[in-house]
Amino acid sequence: MKIHRRTFLKQSSLFTIATTVLPLNACQSFKSSLRFGITTDSHYANRPSEGTRFYRQSLDKMQEFINMMNKEKVDFIIHLGDFKDEDINRKEADTLFYLKEMESVYGKFKGPRFHCIGNHDVDSITKKQFLENIDNTGISKNESYYSFDSNNFHFIVLDANFNKDGTDHFFKEGSNWQDTNLTQKQIDWLKMDLKKTNRPIIVFCHHPLFEYYHKGNKYHINDYEIVQDILENSGKVLAAFQGHVHNETYQEINNIHYVTQFGMIDYDGLENNSFAIVELTETDITIKGFKRTSGKSIKVYQ
Repeated sequence: MKIHRRTFLKQSSLFTIATTVLPLNACQSFKSSLRFGITTDSHYANRPSEGTRFYRQSLDKMQEFINMMNKEKVDFIIHLGDFKDEDINRKEADTLFYLKEMESVYGKFKGPRFHCIGNHDVDSITKKQFLENIDNTGISKNESYYSFDSNNFHFIVLDANFNKDGTDHFFKEGSNWQDTNLTQKQIDWLKMDLKKTNRPIIVFCHHPLFEYYHKGNKYHINDYEIVQDILENSGKVLAAFQGHVHNETYQEINNIHYVTQFGMIDYDGLENNSFAIVELTETDITIKGFKRTSGKSIKVYQ
């Protein structure tokens, strides 16, 4: 039975502190609000700029993001994918070096940090190699999709970098970047994860979970309608944050708010950096944008 989200929010532990709270930091006390830092599509690599993409600058842009998030003391940070890129030679060793350089900067955040996997994260290195060289706080390195709790909210991170047969995308071996799938295994996991929590939920995914075409290319996941239905039927999901499109968009679909972000890589100089702090409360999602990123206030309960 579908649960109306207004009914769920009235009943949820967002309004009454649960008897058991498992925050990311065992010393962290319950708060009725939460703040996290978010950025996407940094595409770091040692390669010349192309069009709007300034690959080499993303290391400095990431450092600026981390400095600000440490200053603001957000509860955690998340990158929505395409963390790094590759150069024209597509050598595995060089691509791994770009990944490690970027993670060394990202790892300077003084708190929990997380990643979504983007299509450019599995270009000339495998998904396994990517996961082995990054840290998602408290999450096994074998997990490309996962969930976690922070304060009194639940967060779900999805991975659409799969072929239709369930095998991992690996673009050096010819995967199609427009053929993105969660797979039945992940969909089954998502259903179970949604059932296990009574907390309000935020979803993260590199690829849009709603229909998105641009210049004849498909950016959304193949099974977006199935996923939307699952999220709606839970009655618990407030919003989904996505990257991939290098553009700010917003849609409200059946009371769930779908938000995409500008890419960090785009345009020259730190003045064109792009990241945000998202604050969640009992009634609102507030996006505080930095540099090119816009601010936005979303009412989640009236």
